[in-house]
Amino acid sequence: MKAGGKDGGGRCGFTCPRFYDWVPLSKKFARRIEQERLMNTSRNIFQITALIVAVTTLLTLAGASAQAKVPKPFSSYLTANKNYKGEVVVVLPPKEIQTYISKVKESAKKDPKWFKEYSEKAKPGIPLPFHENLGLTNKEYEKYRELWDKREFKVVQKVGLRFEPIGEKWRMQVTGAGARISLLRFDSKEDVIKSTNGDLERIEDIDAAPETILGAWKGAEWKFEEETGLGRTKENFAIGKTADGKYGLLVYRLQDITSTGKVLFDQSMVIRFPQK
Repeated sequence: MKAGGKDGGGRCGFTCPRFYDWVPLSKKFARRIEQERLMNTSRNIFQITALIVAVTTLLTLAGASAQAKVPKPFSSYLTANKNYKGEVVVVLPPKEIQTYISKVKESAKKDPKWFKEYSEKAKPGIPLPFHENLGLTNKEYEKYRELWDKREFKVVQKVGLRFEPIGEKWRMQVTGAGARISLLRFDSKEDVIKSTNGDLERIEDIDAAPETILGAWKGAEWKFEEETGLGRTKENFAIGKTADGKYGLLVYRLQDITSTGKVLFDQSMVIRFPQK
């Protein structure tokens, strides 16, 4: 009977099991069929084995990356390859404080030289100590400090953060408004942060008092500063933690000023994120 007969299911072809159920095969042809079957089986086993090896390798690499040892001082605030939900924030005191700030500004115009010298002697980031030349009475100054102590954080934008190894260096990847920070690379061997402007070098650690603009917090800071005939460039990066341990803080600033004093670029940013 021919393979294409009514009972042969001709459309099935030579690989159809129904065909070989009733057609007698020559030993040579049967041997060939068996060889092909064994080759296909071997090929499938090889492919499965290769797939298992590839998946195992990827999982191993992913595990190693996830367990990468975070260098100091970042290890005090971050876990490697962990996604953090951050917030770009600004600090706002009550609106009523503007009344007293305006008085101080008016007084500064009367004696700008004194005001400049007095400001330079004061600690940065906190209200100026009382002085009669500020244009405030003792009672007004006390009210000013009371309002300052009521300042609050206002969320400007939600961003994502992730601290991850890039080769032998580390990157703080930030989304949204903080994307520029992602260009920086931390070199743990040299303890510097590499920027397109140059190397940000480690400076004195931060130990901010409660009355400073961000409140009490501690952290590490790096700074780059360069002045040429064309102007001055400043870049700062700091990371730390609030005194209550609730939030991590990332502070970044980049400033470009011409030799004539014109500000070409000035970006300041504070990002807070929950602690691990």
